[in-house]
Amino acid sequence: MAYFDAASSEPLHPAAREALIASLDAGGADPARLYGAARRARLLLERARAEAAEVIGARPDEVSFTSSGTQAVHLGVLGTLLGRRRAGRRLVTGAVEHSSVLAAASAHEREGGAVEVVGVGRTGRVDLAAFGAAVAREGTALACLQTANHEVGTLQPVEEAAVACRAAGVPLLVDAAQTLGRLTVPGGWSVLAASAHKWGGPAGVGLLAVRKGTRWRSPLPEDERERARVPGFENVPAAVAAVAALRARVAEATEENARLSALVDRLREAVPRLVPDVEVIGDATLRAPHIVTFSCLYVPGEAILTELDRAGFAVSSGSSCTASTLRPSHVLEAMGVLTHGNVRVSLPRGASAADVDRFLAVLPDIVRRVRGSVGVRSS
Repeated sequence: MAYFDAASSEPLHPAAREALIASLDAGGADPARLYGAARRARLLLERARAEAAEVIGARPDEVSFTSSGTQAVHLGVLGTLLGRRRAGRRLVTGAVEHSSVLAAASAHEREGGAVEVVGVGRTGRVDLAAFGAAVAREGTALACLQTANHEVGTLQPVEEAAVACRAAGVPLLVDAAQTLGRLTVPGGWSVLAASAHKWGGPAGVGLLAVRKGTRWRSPLPEDERERARVPGFENVPAAVAAVAALRARVAEATEENARLSALVDRLREAVPRLVPDVEVIGDATLRAPHIVTFSCLYVPGEAILTELDRAGFAVSSGSSCTASTLRPSHVLEAMGVLTHGNVRVSLPRGASAADVDRFLAVLPDIVRRVRGSVGVRSS
């Protein structure tokens, strides 16, 4: 099986596996206690915190470990809105943000807050002028922008948006899930959220950083853990493993990004040449190095995914519909592109050129057969 779904979850990095095994015993005690084993666990946790802070350009006391990237986003969004309630109740967000951001925005609206969603162009890049105008409106408490889109890979103008936010006195929450460990963290953020299993750490660990000077208040019942930011017992071994993977990915990033980006370039060029009636989606150059998405006319993406699975490829679709919503991807809808027949290929660390070539060899026949099954002739 060729695993091409790293945007959903990157396989566990060897450095994470090694660190996890080593810290299972040493980090198993309660880091809040005073006995020897607890002090050792606390030392491991604080060392991991300091190393994560160094990677993102923060102070250690600004960094907290959460139970997931989703929890980090929810706490970041709702906690900042609550902390800045006197400044206003407006939230500004891009139209293609991750569902965790949009879910937090919906919760804010249910509590009487206002949300302004800023549109994107056809490549999925937010309208920077509209974003700046939105954050400048009176009563804006927080703005949110991802570093790269999780479905199509397009990079967002985070540093430029941060300039507009700074001028308006509005904090910017950056969702760095798809780029942390791969690309340099853009400057200008006030709150940052990320997810360890996206960079090769274990699932169940997120990262939340809140800059000093950013007003933040927990939207959850008070808890003494993680400086009262994140409730619940700290998973020290998982945090240690997550940061070990993060450091390893940063060290490998230059070489591995170039290699994966070249493979993505090959896919972007070859797929529309080999398969008729295909649209490659997202920015061709301003993109994450590991993601390429394309849509095939006339067929559902889920049918293509099923056939690719049978052929030995694990890929995903940005257009998955559920029986309860029957709605295609909000990202693709916002971009104004084809929302069905969608396939996202996201290459993990170590993905081989041979597997990419094999994917390109089997894809044309799979699309032809799926189209034929619904009565569409494909040349």
